[in-house]
Amino acid sequence: MTTVFESADAILAAIGQKLGASEWMTVTQERINLFADATDDHQWIHVDPERAKGGPFGACIAHGYLTLSLVSRFLPQIVDVRMKMGVNYGCDKVRFPNAVKAGARIRGSGELIAAERTKDGGVQATIRVTVEIEGESRPGCVADTISRYYF
Repeated sequence: MTTVFESADAILAAIGQKLGASEWMTVTQERINLFADATDDHQWIHVDPERAKGGPFGACIAHGYLTLSLVSRFLPQIVDVRMKMGVNYGCDKVRFPNAVKAGARIRGSGELIAAERTKDGGVQATIRVTVEIEGESRPGCVADTISRYYF
C-alpha cells in the first residue's frame, strides 16, 4: 500500500510512522550483468555463475550499489507525495547487512524517520528504506534516504 502525502504538514505529522512496502521484484542475473557493464565492476562474485557457486555466497550476488539503486524504484511505490517538485538530496546512512543472490525476490519497506521545513519553503524528509529479501531474516540494504519536496 502506498502512503499519500498531500502537504508538507502531512509529512511533518507522520514522523516515526511506517509507510508501507513496495511490490516484490526478482533480481535477475541479467540485471546484475547490465549493472556490471554500466559500472565496469565485473568481479566474478557478480558475473560468473559457475565460479560463484564455489564462492562464499554459493551463487552470484547483486552489487551492493545495484541494491541501493533499486531504492529509487521502491520509493514511489512506498510514498506518493503530491507536490510541485521533488529532488533527491542524498543519504545519511547506508548499510548492506546481507547479500542479494541472483534470482532473489526483494522489496522496499519505508519508515519516515525525520522531517523538517527548509529555508526555501520545502520540506526535507528522511525515509529509511529497508530492502527485504524474501525468505531471509536480514535485509540486503538499509538506506536513510533524504528528499526535498516543494508544494
